[in-house]
Amino acid sequence: MMSLLKKKNLTKIKESFLPHQGKLWHQWSQKNKELHRPRGDDIEKDISRKQTEMKNIRKEQHESDISEFMKLFIKKIISNTDQKMFFLKWLRILLDEHTSADLSVLHQKYDEKWSTVLKLKENNNKPEQLKPQKLKDAQTELERISDDLQAAAFGLEHIMREIGQIYESCSSVQKNKEDLQVHFSSLPSFAAEMMISGSPLELMDGDACHVPVIWISAVLDKLVQKLGDQRVFVLSVLGIQSSGKSTMLNAMFGLQFSVSAGRCTRGAFMQLIRVSDEMKPQMNTDYILVVDTEGLRALELSGRSTRHRDNELATFVVGLGNMTLINIFGENPSEMQDILQIVVQAFMRMKEVRLNPSCVFVHQNVSDVTAGEKNMEGRRRLLEKLDEMTKLAAKDEVCDAERFSDVIRFDVQKDVKYFSQLWEGSPPMAPPNPNYCENIQELKETIMFHASKLHGIMLKDLKDRIKDLWEALLNERFVFSFRNSLEISAYRKLEIKYSKWSWSLRRAMMETENKLYNQIENEKIHEIEETDLQRELKTTSEEVKKSMTEFFDKDGDKDILIQWKTSFEIKIKELQENIVRETKRKLNEVFQQQHLKKKIDDQRTQHENTLLEKSKELALKLKDKTNDEETLKKEFDLFWEQSVKKIIRDTPAIKNIDIMTDMRKILSDIYESVPVDHWTESRDIFTVSSYSDYVQLKKSSGFTGAVTNVITSVKKIFVNILSPEDEAQIRSFITDVAQQTDEDIQSFNISKMGYNNSCIQQITGYIKTRVTQHEEEHVKYVFKNEFFVDLVLSICKRSNEKITDQHRLFREDNDPVIYIEKKREEYYSIFQKYCHGATSAVIFGEIICQKLKEPIKQNVWKKTTRDLADEMRSNCPSLNGNRSNLDKHILKKLAKEENFYKYMNYIYNPKDHFKSFIRDEVSQYITDKFSVSVLPMMKENIKLLQQKIKKAAHESTEHVQVNSGDAGLWLKSFTQQLSEELIFSEKDLSGVKHDDVDDFSLLEKVIREKLPAIMSDIIKRFNRQSFLVKFRPDELLIDHFCQKCWVQCPFCGAFCTNTIENHDEDHNAPSHRNIGLNGWSYRGTTNLAINICTSSVASDGDFYPNGSDKSVRWRDYRTAGGVYADWCIKSDLSEVPYWKWFVCRFQDDLEKHYNKTFQGHDKVQTRLRRTLDEVDKVRLSIERVTANIIQ
Repeated sequence: MMSLLKKKNLTKIKESFLPHQGKLWHQWSQKNKELHRPRGDDIEKDISRKQTEMKNIRKEQHESDISEFMKLFIKKIISNTDQKMFFLKWLRILLDEHTSADLSVLHQKYDEKWSTVLKLKENNNKPEQLKPQKLKDAQTELERISDDLQAAAFGLEHIMREIGQIYESCSSVQKNKEDLQVHFSSLPSFAAEMMISGSPLELMDGDACHVPVIWISAVLDKLVQKLGDQRVFVLSVLGIQSSGKSTMLNAMFGLQFSVSAGRCTRGAFMQLIRVSDEMKPQMNTDYILVVDTEGLRALELSGRSTRHRDNELATFVVGLGNMTLINIFGENPSEMQDILQIVVQAFMRMKEVRLNPSCVFVHQNVSDVTAGEKNMEGRRRLLEKLDEMTKLAAKDEVCDAERFSDVIRFDVQKDVKYFSQLWEGSPPMAPPNPNYCENIQELKETIMFHASKLHGIMLKDLKDRIKDLWEALLNERFVFSFRNSLEISAYRKLEIKYSKWSWSLRRAMMETENKLYNQIENEKIHEIEETDLQRELKTTSEEVKKSMTEFFDKDGDKDILIQWKTSFEIKIKELQENIVRETKRKLNEVFQQQHLKKKIDDQRTQHENTLLEKSKELALKLKDKTNDEETLKKEFDLFWEQSVKKIIRDTPAIKNIDIMTDMRKILSDIYESVPVDHWTESRDIFTVSSYSDYVQLKKSSGFTGAVTNVITSVKKIFVNILSPEDEAQIRSFITDVAQQTDEDIQSFNISKMGYNNSCIQQITGYIKTRVTQHEEEHVKYVFKNEFFVDLVLSICKRSNEKITDQHRLFREDNDPVIYIEKKREEYYSIFQKYCHGATSAVIFGEIICQKLKEPIKQNVWKKTTRDLADEMRSNCPSLNGNRSNLDKHILKKLAKEENFYKYMNYIYNPKDHFKSFIRDEVSQYITDKFSVSVLPMMKENIKLLQQKIKKAAHESTEHVQVNSGDAGLWLKSFTQQLSEELIFSEKDLSGVKHDDVDDFSLLEKVIREKLPAIMSDIIKRFNRQSFLVKFRPDELLIDHFCQKCWVQCPFCGAFCTNTIENHDEDHNAPSHRNIGLNGWSYRGTTNLAINICTSSVASDGDFYPNGSDKSVRWRDYRTAGGVYADWCIKSDLSEVPYWKWFVCRFQDDLEKHYNKTFQGHDKVQTRLRRTLDEVDKVRLSIERVTANIIQ
């Protein structure tokens, strides 16, 4: 290997032997930066072109040959010998020896030429016409020497950089190189072994000013495999060039950062230091990762080095470090000023993104006298300078900070160190300065102290932190772009926990609500206070609090999670208050409706008791014919038909209803002017693509207003008069009205109270009020009558089935023909008992059992509904997580069905679509699991209830016997014990005579014997369809999943994922989509936009909010005010294949839907078509398509 080097000019070695890290890598790095900083209006096309160019560069890089030098190196490092580390150490020594002489000469030439440039700048005696040319020539020569210096720097770090680029090129094209002796996937393993052995690894390429994220991530993954997921304390070091940083680190930790041959560190390097077992408990970490950086304001980069580049480097290493050492050479304030503003700005950025590193300032090369006698004065001056730099940096970062202490916790007494000179005298013969060694030891102790107080970072998380920091820096606007993957991951975990905690509270309150509902129906309680409900919820609430405390205190990410502890405690408290408030509202409605349906209930009870008494009278008349069963049956049938006819004559039958007919009649009375054909051709307002046909723009007054009206009239002929924001506003209004109307219909309790026209009139009146209120707000339009008509009809169509089903249930329970006919067999059985002379206790027991049948069925079905919802929360994949998990399953199903109208419903009305999906999932789950889960669950609930009824009967019998009571006391005791379980009270038997019942043991026996038959009959009649109609597990789950924030992004329509409605924080969505899906088009055209919000906000392009003529820069979208100011949209250039596939798959449908086109994007369309082809290939594995949705 060394013989190969000797044959080449030192400045040509890299170009010849390390081709992968040269021009192509630099081009790719530059393209990647440009990709993250899009320019112009056609952002997606620009991004697409850049990505294509980057792929081509990677292909070209992959096709580059591996040099003979690198083949020899790779051959050696892949050998399984113990001599690899010796090989590396000797190679490093030989390379230093080989390059030192030439580098020394180049440095000398650089110094001489630099001196010449300075003299030319200072010399005023030369003729003016000669000075510029000579200075220009000298500066050109200086640049050439600087380039030679960079080209001549050749060490082990450059060889490893080449290994990294070979890996990245192979990884990008997913193909091994033909001349690579091993598979490229094994290369990171070698780099990980190097780090474990103590060698530094390049983190940021100083020549390309780029972090090879793919390579670094792979190496760190291998480190985790080899060491386990260890806790690491990251120590970053910043300082101007040649300030002694590397020397200090090498002396402190015995490291191997390059300081020889006159070379300074280029870029950033990381080195792993193992903490001894005895020090681990004290330092609270397993390893220290030292990150050393290229000197800021490096001389050889003068002319190319910029403040932006230095800020980039400083921000990167400060963000990465748990602690940062700021190294300053001497105490010269001007020298300090160069670095302090950069450092302060970096710390300010960390504060903005909630990263909290600590810092220590180290003054190198300070005389003993100064260090001993003037350090207090030095500290004061440093703090003043830091405060000054803070004010300057605050202007750049638009941050409110006056002092350095506003930015970071900093103790000027403890966190400023003064270092003596390394040598006592002049090298090379001078001995080391013992004070320097003492200073090193003192600094090491300070670092250990900070490490013990901080929690470091796990190795697997370090990879994400590096990626997050670099992605944010690539986007230029660090604070605006930074996405903390560790926080995002921890927050998702917290959201899943929150979903479980909230479900526990809801589940407990459901039990309480059911218990109190029964007691209200049984007239055992007459009012409900919030304190009563809170008391019922206390046990579950304490369990949730305990679970929360354990999670925040013991989870592996507790240091990250702690920032949300207070807010989530408040969220849980608010949720609990909302649940209590909502439950009280529901129960109060039961109180209010109780007296309204009392007449219905009393009438039904009267009919039942009348039939009972008359059948008893008939039985007494026929007592001598008890052996003639046929005669008894004939007489009973005749009696029954006559009785039913009388009841029907006195009580009119309940008719079927036609909601749509009733609604059209009410609307036709209100709007006679609406064309007749509109009633038959009304549109579904939830699926229309544009509301322009439904509105008229408000008229403006005055001369200017007249001109505006004319312009508006002309516009209306050619284009839609509503902007995308107006369309979204109307759509949101419709959704809100529909949701509130749905809640109103729920409150009507039609299954208990029945239906009448007042329900429809109330709905119509509410919608009319809302429409008027909306028009009076700051909107530029008013609605036509057709809008109100179609809105009412569309809402009624959606609610028609629900209202009809509820009315059918009411009719089955209250129409005399239906409910009395259902009881025919029961009454015939009691009639037979009378005829055969059964005792009063037997008949009373039979009547009780018949009265219990319906309450038992209601209880069992309700309990099964709650248990089933609980089971689905655990076992159903789509429902066992949080809303994001549910969203993923919805998108998977949509992709499989490929139904355009369902997609548009998801985009326009996500909450409505979620509800529909949950209903389908519940229905499918019940269908699939009816025999194996639902039915056994119901049987178990029946068994438990049967035991409770038998126990109540037995204890009532004992109570009566002990107290020498009568049948009334027995019945009172029996109903009281079951008042929380069943809607069954003494009033249900108020018309049944039981004064002569005195054998309570027999009464108990009858109930015990009759119950199994009743239970069997309930099980026999229990089927999937009736269960889904009467009791809806989906409603419980809809309440849980859908009582969240549903505000939609003003650009693309993605919904906010916050778990609390009306939250204080900005709206946020983890994934956005093409804004064209929401109807946005390019200004002055009918071309649907293909921009994605997250890439647009990184650009300097413009958009026109609310259809105005005033543009707003995408990156400053919040300044548009209104809904835009409430959204936080982070810059993100990640691929969104799902929605790009959707555009391709449904391009024609979208164009027809919006009456616009995707013209003018041929290249992008070609690329999207490739996306479609790719998706079609993985149709059987739709997970790949939807993976980005929950990232």
